[in-house]
Amino acid sequence: MQITEDIREKILVFQRLEITEHHIYRRLAGKIKSPENAGIVAQIAEDELRHYDGLKRYSGRDVQPDWVTMWTYYFVSRIFGFTFGIKLMERSEKGVQKDYDEIIAVIPEAATFKHEEEIHEEKLVAMLDEERLVYAGSIVLGLNDALVELTGALAGLTLALQNVKLIALSGLITGVAASMSMAASEYLSTRSEDTNKNPVRAAIYTGIAYIITVILLILPYLLFNNYYLDLGIALTTAVIIIAVFNYYISVAKDESFRERFLEMAGLSLGVAIFSFILGYLIRIWLGIEL
Repeated sequence: MQITEDIREKILVFQRLEITEHHIYRRLAGKIKSPENAGIVAQIAEDELRHYDGLKRYSGRDVQPDWVTMWTYYFVSRIFGFTFGIKLMERSEKGVQKDYDEIIAVIPEAATFKHEEEIHEEKLVAMLDEERLVYAGSIVLGLNDALVELTGALAGLTLALQNVKLIALSGLITGVAASMSMAASEYLSTRSEDTNKNPVRAAIYTGIAYIITVILLILPYLLFNNYYLDLGIALTTAVIIIAVFNYYISVAKDESFRERFLEMAGLSLGVAIFSFILGYLIRIWLGIEL
């Protein structure tokens, strides 16, 4: 079979991809708690190695893994969860998959490899039972409630009090009290639902998400004396939190990033603007001068 240099280069690209994924999946298989899921990932690792060997017969060359990519996705998966890391990796490969069709035209066996890659993706999607994704709804509840309530409270307090220490103190007390209230509400809500979620864990996820958000939003008021600057940083932080979390969910669950981001950002900033105006009107109404 005559293989052009262009096709050979494409084969080498996919060889490198297959051997890199083999090492990623092999290492992750040993870290997955579920024996069933670990077995699936270990089998995928072996399939990737077999694909590599199959392509090597046509290229006639050995290819080293991309170690930087391998360790990057390994650590991303360990830190942010297996599902997120693998789905992110699969998403990054979409752009090169079209080159597989050119290889298939010359190497019919590659069609089997491509089909098996699609099966791998289906198996990975079926493994969306990772704890942090099961409790994603509880995290959303904590994040969203903290962002909406605290951005609104900080905006109102900023104009009403105009004192960074008082704003920080008021915001922190409000935030801590609200985080415990939300955690308790999530516990009672989960307990009353017909679900496999643990009520205590659901409450913990909600409370932790809430309190982390509170700390990040109040931090500018503890560092800088200009309360308008602090409010601007707090609102910017809120938007960044919303963007990061929604990107995580959009990758892990294949959901629309833009729709979720605009909805959460619109709610948080809308409440903040309303509260800012309300704080100004209350100051005028009470005749308070600071």
